[in-house]
Amino acid sequence: MQRQRANRTLQAQPDGEPGAAAEASIDCGWGDLIMAHTYREPARLAAALLRESPGQRHLAFYVRDPHVVLAEAPESLFLDPSHSFRLWLTDYQSAHSRRRGFSVRRLRTRADAGAINRLYASCGMVESPAAAIWKARASRRLSYIIAEDRDSGAIIGTAMGVDHVNAFDDPSGGCSLWCVAVDPQARHPGIGEALVRYLIEHFQARGREYLDLSVMHANRGAIGLYEKLGFQRVPVFCVKRRNAINAPLFTGAGPGGFDGLNPYAMLIVREALRRGVAVQVLDAEGGYFRLRWGGRQVTCRESLSELTSAVAMSRCQDKRTTHRVLAAEGLRVPAQRLADSGDEIGAGDRAFLAAHGALVAKPADGEQGEGVAVDLRDAESLAAAVADARRFDSRVLLEACCPGEDLRVVVIGYEMVAAALRRPPAVIGDGHSRLRELIEAQSRRRAAATGGESRIPLDAETERCLAAAGHSLDQVPAAGAQIRVRRTANLHTGGTIHDVTDELHPALAEAAVRAARALEIPVVGVDMMVPAVDASDYVIIEANERPGLANHEPQPTAERFLDLLFPQTAAEAAAGDDTPQVKP
Repeated sequence: MQRQRANRTLQAQPDGEPGAAAEASIDCGWGDLIMAHTYREPARLAAALLRESPGQRHLAFYVRDPHVVLAEAPESLFLDPSHSFRLWLTDYQSAHSRRRGFSVRRLRTRADAGAINRLYASCGMVESPAAAIWKARASRRLSYIIAEDRDSGAIIGTAMGVDHVNAFDDPSGGCSLWCVAVDPQARHPGIGEALVRYLIEHFQARGREYLDLSVMHANRGAIGLYEKLGFQRVPVFCVKRRNAINAPLFTGAGPGGFDGLNPYAMLIVREALRRGVAVQVLDAEGGYFRLRWGGRQVTCRESLSELTSAVAMSRCQDKRTTHRVLAAEGLRVPAQRLADSGDEIGAGDRAFLAAHGALVAKPADGEQGEGVAVDLRDAESLAAAVADARRFDSRVLLEACCPGEDLRVVVIGYEMVAAALRRPPAVIGDGHSRLRELIEAQSRRRAAATGGESRIPLDAETERCLAAAGHSLDQVPAAGAQIRVRRTANLHTGGTIHDVTDELHPALAEAAVRAARALEIPVVGVDMMVPAVDASDYVIIEANERPGLANHEPQPTAERFLDLLFPQTAAEAAAGDDTPQVKP
């Protein structure tokens, strides 16, 4: 068996022999999957790739002689830095399903099709028209599957399979796997594996011989999963057309390269490249880059640009100043005071706690949720929180703890562009893992989904929140039990983000814009506590001068940011050009 498997693996390239359709390509919505081995002329294969339309991304798979194809259009094509894997379906070992909390099924409804597209956007993948996905629901060529949360009904994962036999009469009896996407906010483990196993068994039932896939060479998590399931590397190559979104794959590192940029900077850089705006990376680790168009240049640190004045930036950084400016504008803000100096909380702090019942403690100048403690109800907890906050700033603010949901509204050019609810991190018990292990696993998933930007700290604040709910890190929660592990909803401490732009009450959008004007800041994230996003009540708790625009996909935050910096490019971007306009 081992020798037979090795021999089959060497036969990695399907044959384009008589019996297979000539020059086969499959319209997958996001672009054409071009079966390169069915093309006899490299020039015709290159021409097929170059027919890519705006909003699409074609992909040639099974390229026999990539160097020859690239030579046909060296300025326009590139060799994709991905690995190809194959699973011989007769070798597949099924596993007893341990899935809890979600199910996997075929595409059924128009809502499913829309949810698949939203998942593509949230994972930074090229979108496919929902109508095209829905049209393919009964196709024998394409198979769309989804993972559905059993409690909420939310679609939290998707994958697509291509049946080569039904698509182009493939004599080798193959099929392939594409577009595996898992909601970055999903808390259930094993969603990706469940999707892949479902498609394997789906094609196995059809009598297919093997399943192929392509995965980026640096995606170690996905490669580990595929190897666990029995996939083996095969010498199969993929060629794509150069476009702005693919740029990081063929520009390389070094001066002007994009290696090391975080997702917040990269989102803006991709939109700039799409518009023909030149990009110079100044400090990838810090997120600094310079944009040039015509005779104008602007230096940015992610969404913070030279258009934000030092005065506006200082108003946002000092939360006490933010509070005064917004209160003077007549906007609703929580009661606030500066904590008493000294190692112990003073009489004023105790009186403030007694007056409001529950407080928030946070550094006067801080970011990313560091040193923030919420729902402090006794003097002992307050003293510990103040001491922790002083690690980040000697001045500590105490605020009345306002009930409701944590809402971030992004304002660009004094217009509301996006709104999202931020929810605290939570884990789901499996009946055998300790809370510490569940938190560590969820933290790894959040880090992988956000480019390392989101993690759940195992610190005193996490322990305090668990203890307040009657839990400990060594406790083993029951299967299916959902446990909130922190009270703050900041992304950098493991929080999740949920787009509510279309549901936002006009009064909340108006308050956010008024706050931006009062602070005189052109790009800002206004943080509110609200009882409901479709109601008018709010309290503004702070303003962020460098909001993470990538957190608000699929809203056009990067587009509006470039409109602000280079308004001349807005009309050109809307009119379209020869560069494929795809979502990053």
